[in-house]
Amino acid sequence: MVVVLNGVLADECPTSVRALLAAHPGYRDAAAQLLAAAPRVVGPQGLLYVAQRELAAAVPHDKNISIIGSDDATSCIIVVVRHSGSGAVSLAHLDGSGTAEAAAAMVARALQLAAGYPEGRLELQLVGGFTDPHRYSDELFANIMLSFHRLSEEIDLTLACCCELNTALGGGGAGGGGGAAPLVTGVGVDVRAGDLFPAAFPDRGPEQPLRAARTITGGPHSAQVLDIYDNAVGMLRIGPFNYDPLRGVDLWLEQSDEFILQHLSTTPNVEPPHFVHHIRTTLKFIQQHPFPAVTVFPDNRPHYYRRDEQTGCWVPMRF
Repeated sequence: MVVVLNGVLADECPTSVRALLAAHPGYRDAAAQLLAAAPRVVGPQGLLYVAQRELAAAVPHDKNISIIGSDDATSCIIVVVRHSGSGAVSLAHLDGSGTAEAAAAMVARALQLAAGYPEGRLELQLVGGFTDPHRYSDELFANIMLSFHRLSEEIDLTLACCCELNTALGGGGAGGGGGAAPLVTGVGVDVRAGDLFPAAFPDRGPEQPLRAARTITGGPHSAQVLDIYDNAVGMLRIGPFNYDPLRGVDLWLEQSDEFILQHLSTTPNVEPPHFVHHIRTTLKFIQQHPFPAVTVFPDNRPHYYRRDEQTGCWVPMRF
């Protein structure tokens, strides 16, 4: 997929925001528009929340989903692929694991859902990451751009609110202190309108500790970016997957909040206030389920959730 920049096929793919702006300064204006928009706090009704190392896709006529989104992207980048003709949209929260495979899967899902629409183009939007001390976001931006550039279809980069374009000085989160901080860490997409906006999601849907456990453990499934939505039946799908037992989990849980923040975050100075609580909850889950293939997915089947028509929230399916 050759990346299209401002309507022109890119012979060489820019692998930094600085290089992108040097050739196409208009991307600064697009980022500024997003940064100027008022953030929205999105409730659980009609929401499909995509966690770290997950992806999902939806279409405007899906009665189960009105918003698809993700947040808490400090050094991570949220990637949106949208087909302008059909409105099909796929979204992923990428941290550097499984990037190339996720890019290919996002495009495949969007094109599959856009089948039958002769008009339209593929559009790419990137949000998140900042000029962090270790340049994690810069490396991730380069890998994402190259992953899309190496595919066979054309895709039009319409937004790159990343790295230096998403950096504020003098910020600070749970870790306190000053220095650089990301301006936008979460976005939602209105699936019907196609609009992208800054967002936060207090309710992130079911089984978050299980879903988060993959990112702090090892194992064959821990680095994959998993597709969490079954479009054919309109259900949220979790697993099945396994992860390696986390050695020393009891010792981790005995540590102070500050110790956990400093050692289990790549960007401790800019994490949100709920970061440590989220990590502790995940560690407790791993402690209780060191072998999820045995205790969580004993039948090796996904956990399915359907949208409750009265509450608009996800409820478990019982088979």
